[in-house]
Amino acid sequence: MTPADVPNPWLRGALDLCLLTLLYDGEAYGYELAARLAGAGVGEVQGGSLYPALLRLERAGLLEARWRPGDGGPGRKYYGLTASGRAELTALATSWRRFTGAVAGLLDEVVPA
Repeated sequence: MTPADVPNPWLRGALDLCLLTLLYDGEAYGYELAARLAGAGVGEVQGGSLYPALLRLERAGLLEARWRPGDGGPGRKYYGLTASGRAELTALATSWRRFTGAVAGLLDEVVPA
């Protein structure tokens, strides 16, 4: 499946989980996160969806953000997981695996892999 094949509702529904996952190993800025999502085959995420999601996660206390000066350009806002964000990632990952397993089970009954 290419990023263009991913239905928008699926991407919107999984965006928070994907962002928390990408930030597990360290900080990143918005454009970098969008590029990594696309590179992973998740889909193309426009700024109009990406930045509100990051702000929502920050306001929920799952991310922290800080500005860093740019290298010869404007500064960038970097996002990183908080302790609450790490706990939420674990909880969401468990729920996601249970959900996708159930959907896969339904599909396997009628559509061969």
